[in-house]
Amino acid sequence: MDFSFTDEQNQLRRTVREFAAAEIAPHVMEWDEAAYWPSELVPKMGELGLLGVIFPESYGGAGLGYTEYVIVIEELAAVDASIALSVAAHNSLCSNHIYKFGTEAQKQKYLSRLTTGKMLGAWSLTEPGAGSDAGGTRTMAERRDGAWVLNGAKTFTTNGHSAGVCVAMAVTQRDKGSHGISAFLVEQGTKGFRPGKKENKLGMRASETSEVLFSDCVLPAENLLGKDGDGFVNSLQILDGGRISIAALGVGIAQGALSAATKYARERKQFGKTISEFQGIQFKLADMATEVEAARVLTYRAAWLADRGDARHTKESAMAKLFAGEVAVHVSSEAVQVFGGYGFIKDYPAEKFYRDSKLCTIGEGTSEIQKLVIARQLLGTK
Repeated sequence: MDFSFTDEQNQLRRTVREFAAAEIAPHVMEWDEAAYWPSELVPKMGELGLLGVIFPESYGGAGLGYTEYVIVIEELAAVDASIALSVAAHNSLCSNHIYKFGTEAQKQKYLSRLTTGKMLGAWSLTEPGAGSDAGGTRTMAERRDGAWVLNGAKTFTTNGHSAGVCVAMAVTQRDKGSHGISAFLVEQGTKGFRPGKKENKLGMRASETSEVLFSDCVLPAENLLGKDGDGFVNSLQILDGGRISIAALGVGIAQGALSAATKYARERKQFGKTISEFQGIQFKLADMATEVEAARVLTYRAAWLADRGDARHTKESAMAKLFAGEVAVHVSSEAVQVFGGYGFIKDYPAEKFYRDSKLCTIGEGTSEIQKLVIARQLLGTK
């Protein structure tokens, strides 16, 4: 068992950290207040390989693994979780679905553009009436004259307004329940396909979260992604990697909050000395740091299993996501407490980490759903 990082992985961490400090940090609150997605970052992140971390070089990717991917998401989230969330949805959901289940023609057409930043990707599973119960999908896809015609609406789609291609789930065989749901590739500009309402969110406000709408949206037969009826089953496999993404996001948020609180504690003076000299603050920081490290170990273990390829990691990914998400909320809350009154003020970073953290206990499966997943894996039940 080796807990060390390679020289290449450490260099990747430095590269992402420097990029985030130079290109993201100066604009965090400006983008957050305006709920502005900085599309100008996309080609820059593409050049650095951040949009194709886990894909082979033959498709324009960086040819790295989930361990490196976690490094990328963690470092971005420690500065701005909004950017990390959009990068995660692009990599582990949209692009990964195409890579794992697409035909060679689909990979050639889309992956090289996605991995290099020429196009942003979105992934649409959730609907107003189908969240945790994704099997309750109502968006329909019907065969007509050798094509597919989609009608319906999706919600909570990350990158929904800016994506060049969206992987969307729709019912193709109603009588088969979750085994009658298929995945489709829908390009921006396709007639009958458009983004809907952009959500006004508590946190991660710079990352687009929106509806996507289908109204007699006609797709050629070759835009079916994977086998007819396998879309939902494939989505569950994709979510194993997606949970690692959210775990990494939680670790990054928690680390960012801890770093900010530690720095502030060394600077803030009360009663003639810095608050870091008070045992109450020291104990608080010690607990926060321990939680962050525990979440980090769970997350990198799940990534290690994903990199092995031959090992199922559903339980471990759910454990990492559950624990890291809850840690992000607790550590960022404690950071606000360390800042005191200033933790409630937008001039300081603590309140944004706090707002951003909550999504980690909701997105890609709530904490309660993660517990169900873990229990079913332990008990061998469906």
